Amino acid sequence: MHKLLMFNDEKLLRQALTHRSYVNENPGEIKDNERLEFLGDAILTFVSGEYLYQRHSEMGEDEMTRWRSALVDEKQLAKFATEVGLDFRMRLGQGAIRDGGYQNPNLLSSTFEAVIGAYYLDCDRNLEAVRPLIEELFDSVPPDDQPGSNIDSKNRFQEYAQANGAIMPPKYVTEKKGGTDHAPEFISKVYVGDKVYGEGTGRKKKDAEKQAAEDALAKLKKRGLL
Repeated sequence: MHKLLMFNDEKLLRQALTHRSYVNENPGEIKDNERLEFLGDAILTFVSGEYLYQRHSEMGEDEMTRWRSALVDEKQLAKFATEVGLDFRMRLGQGAIRDGGYQNPNLLSSTFEAVIGAYYLDCDRNLEAVRPLIEELFDSVPPDDQPGSNIDSKNRFQEYAQANGAIMPPKYVTEKKGGTDHAPEFISKVYVGDKVYGEGTGRKKKDAEKQAAEDALAKLKKRGLL
């Protein structure tokens, strides 16, 4: 069972999983998860912003805003909900179930937000107890699913190079620089001809190359060349 489903107060988890459609069909239930959803949404917005600020010093405000939106949008939160096992644990009314509620992205994302809010309360309002679990999920998002991803940044830099007379596409020289066998770290440098334009690091080669491309683009922008 995922840690986000391990509560000291089981009643709080029960409320977080309870959609208003269930309350409407079961008068004995008096609390749905909407207030917890509001709290969880605020927590996710803050943690995602801080996560990007701390992890991506090369990003400007506009790019961080796009990334934050992608990390906490309905589609992505629904994926997180399924990943931690919320889908068939949601307490839905029969009508919602017949309408495919267990696979409904809106219901999944809303329930995930509610569980985040409830977990925060269950941990005595200690954000530090919640943050590692949220950031672990953010880390699991494939780079190609994120704005400014490996493919986008490398393509953008290649377009710049070609538009400015480069005969050959940018070349990435990537090598392992440390870490462990299970968690290696790579460093990548991107060249146009013999000139180094950017440098990046990452846990995977493609992440390091993405960072190198983004570093090159950031330097070009700072010099007024983009």
